[in-house]
Amino acid sequence: MTIKNLYPVIASLFLTSCVSKKDVVYFQDIRDAHEKEIIKNYNTVFEADDLLAITVSSADMLGLEPFNLPSVSFNPIPGSISGERKQLAYLIKKDGTIDFPVLGKVKLSKLSKIEATKVLKDKLSSYIKNPIVHIELVNFKITVLGEVKNPGVFTIPNERISIIEAIGLAGDLTLTGKRSDILVVREDNNKYKYHRVNITSEEIFNSPVFYLKQNDAIYVTPNNAQIKSSSYNKNAPLWISAASVIVSLLILLTK
Repeated sequence: MTIKNLYPVIASLFLTSCVSKKDVVYFQDIRDAHEKEIIKNYNTVFEADDLLAITVSSADMLGLEPFNLPSVSFNPIPGSISGERKQLAYLIKKDGTIDFPVLGKVKLSKLSKIEATKVLKDKLSSYIKNPIVHIELVNFKITVLGEVKNPGVFTIPNERISIIEAIGLAGDLTLTGKRSDILVVREDNNKYKYHRVNITSEEIFNSPVFYLKQNDAIYVTPNNAQIKSSSYNKNAPLWISAASVIVSLLILLTK
């Protein structure tokens, strides 16, 4: 075998690593088809800094205009004449309230959509007969970072997303992502809470962070092979050169 033929062998010794099935496969403890009861009913709770699109309607259309914010046109391309019509939204302030037309300050933080809808309907009933209130959270976003194919910040069109769906939005984990050690950071009551989950186990479905909240951040940690390869890659040319010199010397000495 020539020195040239030894180069790939030497390089593979320094650069390759073994990845076992248990490090890659999701939900490994689900062996047979079976049913699992959904024990967690997720319900979005509004928080400070949420943006709410609120529409008020009724069978009697008279008098509704003061209670609905106008729609404005947003041009995605500067200078273009075409645009997208969007309704303006209410910001929940730090004190948990929004400034609603006619009604003034209305506290909606810490309320679910059903609870917030009832609060507004009760207040509007003094002005409108049988009001219909629709509330939509328009700035529900999550962040996915680390060992995924497409990390970034994602705006969610609805108010319910699981950690599995979030990973799918980010293009799935890379082979170097540690599936047994995924960190979810959540802000709750002015505190950061940290949860570590393992998506190789069925227990992920019982996690309190299986369904994500607005502004949750997910970080996929690198596995040991990736951590080690970061140092290998830096010094690989040096080690390969040194190894080739040693092999050359051994060949000369054994001739």
